[in-house]
Amino acid sequence: MKGLFTLVVVSGLLLVALEVASACSPPQAARAVKLDASANGQKIELQRGKGLEISLEANPTTGYGWEVEEVDERVLRQVGEVEFKPESNLIGAPGVQILHFEAVGTGQTTLKLVYRRPWEKGVKPLKTYSIQVVVR
Repeated sequence: MKGLFTLVVVSGLLLVALEVASACSPPQAARAVKLDASANGQKIELQRGKGLEISLEANPTTGYGWEVEEVDERVLRQVGEVEFKPESNLIGAPGVQILHFEAVGTGQTTLKLVYRRPWEKGVKPLKTYSIQVVVR
């Protein structure tokens, strides 16, 4: 009987752990449209509720990072924080920053991202990235 009780408790804990893990992953991750720098200047269409993931080269150790400069949040909303995946384990290594969005309402918006140091006011961004997003 003790073995059966232990099995039930362990099974219950595993189910809870799986639910917590799925709740912590980015929304729509499995259904997200994934873009990179090659999509700059393009127009894309998304279904409402669909995720959008944009991966762009970056090196935050230089102080530069990608941030949203323009978007209609009634159409497309940023989800979570910007992620960084370095290309190696070396200190100061470049890599990619990943921004997550969700199509929340029908319509069209320009999504403009800029690569800059946030404390430098009045300075042009080092890079820009812009796409037209149509949500149906």
